[in-house]
Amino acid sequence: MSRDLSPDFAAALADRDLRPVIFFEGMFASGPVRLWSGLGEIGWAGQSWSGAGGLLGLGAIEETSEIVAGGTSVSLSGIPPDLVQLAITEARQGLPGRVWLGLLTEEGQIIADPVLAFAGRLDVPEITDDADSCRITISYESRLIDLNTARSWRYTHESQQSLHPGDLGFEYVTAIQDRDITWGRG
Repeated sequence: MSRDLSPDFAAALADRDLRPVIFFEGMFASGPVRLWSGLGEIGWAGQSWSGAGGLLGLGAIEETSEIVAGGTSVSLSGIPPDLVQLAITEARQGLPGRVWLGLLTEEGQIIADPVLAFAGRLDVPEITDDADSCRITISYESRLIDLNTARSWRYTHESQQSLHPGDLGFEYVTAIQDRDITWGRG
C-alpha cells in the first residue's frame, strides 16, 4: 500500500542516521491515553504525548495486498501492581486505538506528518504479573474482523420493528417472497 509521505519525511527515510519513534493513542473509559517511545513529554498533532521509553512495546504490524483482518498488540511493562486494576477497569472492548510511525531530527523534533501504521479496536487486555512488576498487553484488531461476524438483522417486518417501531416498510415482504411476478409482456 502506498503512503502519502511528506517530502521531509521521505528525505529522512533516506538518511543513514534514522531516528524512528512510535506514537500510540488508545481510547479508554476515562478518555484517551497517548504514549510515545521516547522519554519525557512531547507535543504532536495538538496533543501532549507521555514518554514510555523502552517500556512501550509493539507487536508486528503486517500489511499485505490481500484483504485480511490483521491485528497488533501494544504492551507496557514495568507497571506498579496498584495501577493494574485501574488498567483493567478502564479497558473496553471495541474502543479505538492507533499507532503512528514517526521520525525525529537530530535535535529531537518530530519530522512532519508521521505515518499511520495501524488503526483498530481494542480486543482483549492480558496481564502478566511477576514478583516485581506487571506487563499489560492489549490486543487490537482491524475493523475487517467484522466481516466474519454474522449479522442478526434480516429484511423482515419483525427486524424493522425492532429497529424502528411503527415503520411499515417491510410489512409485505413475507407475502411477496414466493409470488411469481411476470415483468413486461408475457
